[in-house]
Amino acid sequence: MENLNQIESDIFNKIKNAKERESLEVIKTEIFGKKGIITDLFKKVGSLEQDKRKEYASKLNSLKTKVIDSIEKKLSDLDQSEINNKLQNEKIDVTLPGRSYFSGKIHPVSQVIDEVTSIFSEIGFSVEEGPDVENEYYNFSALNTPENHPARDMHDTFYLDLSKDLLLRTHTSPVQIRTMMKSKPPFKIIAPGRTYRHDSDQTHSPMFHQLEGLHIDKNINMGHLKGCLYYFVKKFFEVDKVKIRFRPSHFPFTEPSAEVDIGYKIQDGKIKIGEGDKWLEILGCGMVHPAVLKNAKVNPIQYQGYAFGVGIDRLAMLKYGINDLRAFFENDIRWLEFYGFDPLDIPTNYRGLSR
Repeated sequence: MENLNQIESDIFNKIKNAKERESLEVIKTEIFGKKGIITDLFKKVGSLEQDKRKEYASKLNSLKTKVIDSIEKKLSDLDQSEINNKLQNEKIDVTLPGRSYFSGKIHPVSQVIDEVTSIFSEIGFSVEEGPDVENEYYNFSALNTPENHPARDMHDTFYLDLSKDLLLRTHTSPVQIRTMMKSKPPFKIIAPGRTYRHDSDQTHSPMFHQLEGLHIDKNINMGHLKGCLYYFVKKFFEVDKVKIRFRPSHFPFTEPSAEVDIGYKIQDGKIKIGEGDKWLEILGCGMVHPAVLKNAKVNPIQYQGYAFGVGIDRLAMLKYGINDLRAFFENDIRWLEFYGFDPLDIPTNYRGLSR
């Protein structure tokens, strides 16, 4: 019979000299395959004499166990060596700048705020801001919202204390009250900012953006409101003609109140604003309620005015073809690369809003 010591020595030399995992797998097949070295030795055990068979089989089993252990150890050594090589040659210095980068883009919401601000600033409106955390008086009571009004319900409003005095503002209308109470008329302001309501789906978000407009002066009437909004819609959607209709509605802080629809049609699978026989609601408006003026320390006999409110996110979706509001807040750099704007292209009425 074969010299097991010599066979063992040859096998271990082959395993020792293997430089990579693939060559070790080949050696393993040469040893344990159908025609492998140890496989052939086990086949010959049956031809031995009875008194030698048991001893020889025991030596073969011992050799098989040692070879398997040696192969497993070699595989582990090769894997560790590969890891060490990668760590040595492919290490990343986290203090270095990123290898790939994206150029900065302006978010569609920021772009639309700039566009709207540009439009209204051309006709004399200034920008006012207020706190996101409001008290109940500025957010509801001063705006003539009754105690039992559904808007006060906890299902709609994020209250910050049990007394329901502090809350996250549900609209930017409190900025109008704060502006009127800290100075004297006339007022001609817009108030863009974040607002919060308990709602979330494809077209609603718990945090969204609104813009309120307010114009208080002597002898202001509904015609001024219509002219202002007609100018805004035409400029914002960058169309020469636009169909607008005012539908009677109700808001606690305006009287009379109206919702504004604009005409549109579907052309080549896209919404074309300004024409067509379909209507799309875009904002609410009305003449400021006398009770609101009284609450803001403005004489309603001497002064009148109009107010309007529009969703900035909704304007962005309509103008730029974005069909899911949730994408605005997902921080996906690929989405921003597609829908974002060049930071150097500042919107103006003269050079264009959305070049």
